[in-house]
Amino acid sequence: MNDEQSAAPVDPTMSDSEKAAFEQRTHTAGAFDIRNVIGGLMAVYGVILTVTGLFTESTPEVAYADDYNSNLIAGIVLLVVGVGFVVWARLRPVVVPVQKDDTAGR
Repeated sequence: MNDEQSAAPVDPTMSDSEKAAFEQRTHTAGAFDIRNVIGGLMAVYGVILTVTGLFTESTPEVAYADDYNSNLIAGIVLLVVGVGFVVWARLRPVVVPVQKDDTAGR
């Protein structure tokens, strides 16, 4: 049994054979989970803003914003939220039932 199948929610009242049959018919969304896409994009934008914020500490734009480096703050927040999305997707994967093709063999 691999990690993807062990993450499937199984009813505790099921017998062992029913659990095994259920786990064989399901898999996780993996890379196609929207939380991975959103988290990855937010993390990439977070890295860009964090790097921009680190290298623009003493520009007039920072002084105009009451000496708050908004690029750095927004970048760090985006990194934290993006990593949170990816961790969430890893800890609670979406279970997708496998659909058998009924037209096979006809």
